[in-house]
Amino acid sequence: MTKVVVDAGHGGTDGGATANGILEKEYTLKIAKYINNRLKELGIDSSLTRDSDITLEPTNRVNKALSLYGSGSDVILLSNHINAGGATFA
Repeated sequence: MTKVVVDAGHGGTDGGATANGILEKEYTLKIAKYINNRLKELGIDSSLTRDSDITLEPTNRVNKALSLYGSGSDVILLSNHINAGGATFA
C-alpha cells in the first residue's frame, strides 16, 4: 500500500515567502496538516515531516522524510510551497 510523507515547506527560522503579512511557513504547515488528516480519513498511511513551527535544515528534512517510510517505490513525498506572487499571465 502507498505511504505518503507530507512536507510542510520552510518553518522555524526559515519563513519562506512573505507578502501582506502572510508567512509561507504558516500556510504550508496548515495545508500539510489538512492533507495529512484527509489522507488518514481515506485510510492512506501518511506522516508529516514537521507538525509545528520548527527549523528543518535541508539534510535534516530529507533524513526525516526517509526515516518515516524509507525510499521504496511505494512512498510518495509531497512537499508543499507557496510562491509570493507577482507573476503576470498572458
